[in-house]
Amino acid sequence: MKFATLLIAAAAVTTSAFTPHQPRSHSTSRSFSSRFTLSSSTMPICIVVEAEIKEDRMDEFLDMIEKNAIGSRAEPGCIRFDVLQAEDAPNKFFFYEVYENAEAIAHHKEQPHYLAWGAFKDSGGTVSSVSKKASGKFMT
Repeated sequence: MKFATLLIAAAAVTTSAFTPHQPRSHSTSRSFSSRFTLSSSTMPICIVVEAEIKEDRMDEFLDMIEKNAIGSRAEPGCIRFDVLQAEDAPNKFFFYEVYENAEAIAHHKEQPHYLAWGAFKDSGGTVSSVSKKASGKFMT
């Protein structure tokens, strides 16, 4: 009987660990990692870009996007800037960017390495490029 009670208690704890919690209406801080302490009113902003690059522009793109990633990571307010390449389409890339707030994004968009990405797109280097903005919820 004690074992059954212990199993039920363990299941309840495990289930609650994966149950989404309702956002708090006040600004109580929550720690998502040892690096960031965020309040419920100041969640990070994420940008996910899906870009298909013209095959004959790949070398130029890779040089530019490496500089963009390195420069972006050095910016104040940039938490993360990852460049991922699709396994099934070698000219398709995803950028995963995380910023502390809207001011950090505005600062990012003024930087030469960001402007180089815009110039690359304007010159016809992409087949397509789609950006999505999202708010961080459960992040590490």
